[in-house]
Amino acid sequence: MISVEEARARIIGALAATPAETVPLPAAWGRVLARPVLARLTQPPADVSAMDGYAVRAEDAAAGTWLAVIGAAPAGHPFAGQIGPGQAVRIFTGGVVPPGADAILLQEDAKAEGARVLVQETVRPNRWIRRRGLDFAEGEEVLSTGRRLTARDIGLAAAGNAPWLAVHRAPRIGILATGDEIALPGDPIPAGGIVSSNAHALAALIRAGGGDPLVLPIVPDDSQAIAEAARAARACDLLVTTGGASVGDHDLVQSALGPQGFSLDFWKIAMRPGKPLIWGQLGPTPVLGLPGNPVSALVCSVLFLIPALDRLSGLPGNPPRTIHALAGADLPENDRRFDHLRARLEPGPEGMPIAVPFPVQDSSMMKTLARAEALILRAPGAPALATGAPVEVIPLGDLGF
Repeated sequence: MISVEEARARIIGALAATPAETVPLPAAWGRVLARPVLARLTQPPADVSAMDGYAVRAEDAAAGTWLAVIGAAPAGHPFAGQIGPGQAVRIFTGGVVPPGADAILLQEDAKAEGARVLVQETVRPNRWIRRRGLDFAEGEEVLSTGRRLTARDIGLAAAGNAPWLAVHRAPRIGILATGDEIALPGDPIPAGGIVSSNAHALAALIRAGGGDPLVLPIVPDDSQAIAEAARAARACDLLVTTGGASVGDHDLVQSALGPQGFSLDFWKIAMRPGKPLIWGQLGPTPVLGLPGNPVSALVCSVLFLIPALDRLSGLPGNPPRTIHALAGADLPENDRRFDHLRARLEPGPEGMPIAVPFPVQDSSMMKTLARAEALILRAPGAPALATGAPVEVIPLGDLGF
C-alpha cells in the first residue's frame, strides 16, 4: 500500500491541463484562464465625479461663497466648456469633471438658488474625484493565467472591454458504475440489489468542479461488458469507474481492462475508507477506479478526483484545504491507515470550530456523509486524543461536495 500523499502526487503528475478554447464572457464563469486578460481601455477613462454635486475650483469654494452655475455634466454627457473663477458646473456621479475644476462640492453641502449655488461647507482640493485610470490602465493585466473565474472576475473582464476569454476546455469525465447488484434510481431493483448512488453523486461533484460528466450505462460484472464500456469512454480526459476495484471474484475492472492495453500504476492506498483504488492508463485515457462503497468512493473523490479535476482544468491540483479544529470527542489511537472521520462542526472558543465525529463511521452510510461538514484527519499511528485536543480537518462545504 502507498500513502495518500504519494498516490495524489502520482495522479497529479500524470495529468495535464486540457487545451485552451475561446469562449464569450457568459460561458467563462467557473473556467480557468489559459491566457491573461489585458484591459482594452483605461478605467475610468477620464476624471469623474464620485458623488452628485457641483464641480468647482477649490480655491473658490469656501463656506459662505456664492458660485455661478454655468452648465451641467450628467454621466455620459460631458460639459463642453471650462470652469473659471467663481463658477461651478452641476455634476452627477460618473460625470466627467470639466477642465478647470479640481474638486466636487457635495449637493448636501450646497444650497441652489436659480443659476447660482451657495457653498455651505468649505471644499478641499481633489475631494470626491475619481482620477483617470484609478481602477486600471489600457494594456494592464487585470486577470492572470491559471485563475478559476468568479462572478467578480467576469465583471472585471467586462469592465476591461474583453468580450471573449481564452480558457481551458471543461474536462470531460466518463463515469462507469459496475456491478450486477446495482440499479438506477426508479428502476426495478434486482433481488439482493441496491440503488446506485455513486454515478449521480460523482456527476454532481464533477459539475461543481467545472467538469463535464458523461454518465455511462451501468455494466454488470462481466469482463467483456466492462471493456466495451471503457472503450466507449476513450475520448474522455479521465475515466472514473466505481466498483470492481478490489480483489474479489467479481472485482473485474483490472482484469477486464488489461487485454485492452490498460497499464496499472497502483491500486491500494493506506487509507480508510477507500483502500482499494485503481490508478492507471488505458491508451490515451487516465483511469481512476474508485471503490464501489459509496462513502469510500466519495471520500476518495475529495482526496484524489477533485485535485485531478483541478489539474485537468488548468490548476495545480493541490490537496484539499484543511483548517484547525478541536476534537469534539475522545479519539482512539490510529492504526497504519490514514483515517478520515466524518464529523459535524460546531462553534468553539475564540472562533475555533469543534469537530464532532459521528459515533458510527461505517463506509456504507450515505446519510452520515450527507450530514457531515468535515473530515477529521488521523495520520497513520496517530496517538489517542482527548476531547478538546487540536485536530486538522477538511471542510466539505467549499468543495461542491
